Amino acid sequence: MQIETPPTEKPYEKAEGERRGIVIVNTGDGKGKSTAAFGLALRAHGRGKAVKIYQFMKVPTARFGEHRMFEQIGIPIEGLGDGFSWKSQDLEHSAQLARDGWEKARATILGGEHFLVVLDEITYPLIYGWLPLDGVLQALRERPSHVHVCLTGRRCPPEIIELADTVTEMTKIKHAFNAGIPAQRGIED
Repeated sequence: MQIETPPTEKPYEKAEGERRGIVIVNTGDGKGKSTAAFGLALRAHGRGKAVKIYQFMKVPTARFGEHRMFEQIGIPIEGLGDGFSWKSQDLEHSAQLARDGWEKARATILGGEHFLVVLDEITYPLIYGWLPLDGVLQALRERPSHVHVCLTGRRCPPEIIELADTVTEMTKIKHAFNAGIPAQRGIED
């Protein structure tokens, strides 16, 4: 490790543009995409802002750690799907759930009542062809100017990356699962 001298002057100039809603993308093959989005939701909620989280691949009855906590503090989180595609008994039904869920999320984004709308794991129904990319892009472009939207998932379509204001790619360096360690309650769920 190389030791660095801490900066004594601010390393950047203050932005002078107007404050407005931004589109944020968390993508890549590494862990932390949803977790980062949930951190944004907590930060916004802590500032008294209205937040809504939609999870495109989770079932409506999911009770992972985030569901339990968000319920306790009053952040609405809604599962829109029926789980991982490889567990699906009917992929067309899974696709329809994604389309129906998108209509809810779209209405929330365009309705303008929420400061932040999280579209967790939306990239999967997009890359599976279950949702029309053009419709998602249109909603992101037409959203009220104060609405922030955070999209998560692997292999985010380049058209969304181009439109987004902030894009973070989580890169896997190593993962416990690859060493044979199963998912940990409270870490992965």
